[in-house]
Amino acid sequence: MRDIDLYQDYGRPQLNEDLTAIWDNTKRFALKEIAPFINEWDEAEAFPRPLHQKAASAGLLGIAYPQALGGSPASHRMRSVMSLALCRYAKSGGLLSSLLTHNIALPPLLHHGSDFLKQTIIPAVLSGEKIAALAITEPNGGSDVAHLKTHAYLDGNDWVISGEKVFITSGYRADYLTVAVRTGEAPYTKDGSQMTKGARGISLIVIPTDLPGIERTLLKKMGWWCSDTAHIRFDQVRVPSQYVVGEVGTGFKMIMSNFNAERLSMSAAAIGFALACYDEALAWSSQRQTFGKNLIEHQVILHKLMDMQMRIQSSLGMLWRVCDQIDYSPFTDHQPDPQWVAHVCLLKNHCTQTMQFCADQGVQILGGMGFMRGTACERIYREVKVMMIGGGAEEIMKELAAKQSF
Repeated sequence: MRDIDLYQDYGRPQLNEDLTAIWDNTKRFALKEIAPFINEWDEAEAFPRPLHQKAASAGLLGIAYPQALGGSPASHRMRSVMSLALCRYAKSGGLLSSLLTHNIALPPLLHHGSDFLKQTIIPAVLSGEKIAALAITEPNGGSDVAHLKTHAYLDGNDWVISGEKVFITSGYRADYLTVAVRTGEAPYTKDGSQMTKGARGISLIVIPTDLPGIERTLLKKMGWWCSDTAHIRFDQVRVPSQYVVGEVGTGFKMIMSNFNAERLSMSAAAIGFALACYDEALAWSSQRQTFGKNLIEHQVILHKLMDMQMRIQSSLGMLWRVCDQIDYSPFTDHQPDPQWVAHVCLLKNHCTQTMQFCADQGVQILGGMGFMRGTACERIYREVKVMMIGGGAEEIMKELAAKQSF
C-alpha cells in the first residue's frame, strides 16, 4: 500500500504538503534510529534513554504543543500521520508507548496547569531531557476511575500522598508522574476515610519521582517488552502544593477528556501496526515458494491480503473522518463534543480489531516463520490485546459510545 494513499486529502493540496513532510520525516527516523535495533531492544526489555532526545531533535516529541514550550502546533490529522508512520516502520508498540508516553501525561498540565508546571516540566520533557508518565490505574480497578483509592491530605503547604498505581507505562523511568489522587473536601484525613467519594473527590498532582517514599517495581508482560511498565507505591510522599494541576477536586473531568486524545492516538497506531503486518506478509508471500509458485499466486493467500487491505482502508476512512470532525469543531480536546467522543470510542474498537485481524492473518501467511521471535507479525500479535484494553477496554468503549449517542 503506497504511502501517498494513506494520508492524502485530495481536496486540500497545501495540507498534503505538510502531511507528506511529517510522514517522510517520521519514516526516516523510524528506519534509521529504531528499526535496525528493535529486536535487540525487545529482547533486552528496554531501549536507550537517549532515544528520547533523538526523537525530540527530529521534532517527534513536540508535535501538537505550543512553540513557546518547545513544541510545534499540529492538527489531529497531522498527529495521526506521525503515529501511522512511526508504527508502520518501527513495528513496536512497546517502543511507541514509552517514547510518547508524555502525550498522555502532559495534556492536563498544558490545558489546566499553572505557569510554574508548564514552564518547569513541559519544555524539559519535549526536549527529551526528562520523561513524564500518567498514573491512573490501581490494583483494585482499571476503567472505574471514579473509585480510585490513592489519597492525599494537605499538611501545611504539602500534599501527603499514599496509595498504589499499577500498569504504568514509563512508570519505572519517569522523572514526573501525573497522578490521580483522592483529595475531597476539608478536613482531609491521613487514612482517606473521610475523603469525598466518587468523581467529585479526584485531583491530579504531578509527583517528581526523586521524592522520598516512592517505590517502583518493573512488571513482566505478554507484549510491549521494551516498554517499562511499573507498579508504583506511594508512602507518605510529600509534594508541594504548587504541583497540583488546576483546581483541587476537578481531576476526573481532566482524566476523561484526556482519554479522548489517547484513544484517537491508539487508533492511528493500531492502523500503523496493521500496515506493518500487511507489509511483512506481502513481502514474505512474494518470495516464499510452495508447490512450485510464490505464495501470493495462491488465491487463498491473495484473498487474505485483500481482506487485510479492506479492513485497513475502512479504518483509515473512519480515522480521517473523526480527525476532521475534531479539527474543524468549535469544541476542544479538553472540552469535547459528546458526539465525537462516541465516534472516538467506536474508532478505537474498529482500529484495534483491524490490528488484531491483520496480526493473525500475517502470522498465518508467514506460517512457521510467523511463530518465530524477530518478525513484526509475531511481535504485534503479542501486542494486540493491550491495545484493545489500554485507554479503555472494548466493552467500556461500547458502553460509553452508547451513552453519548442516545
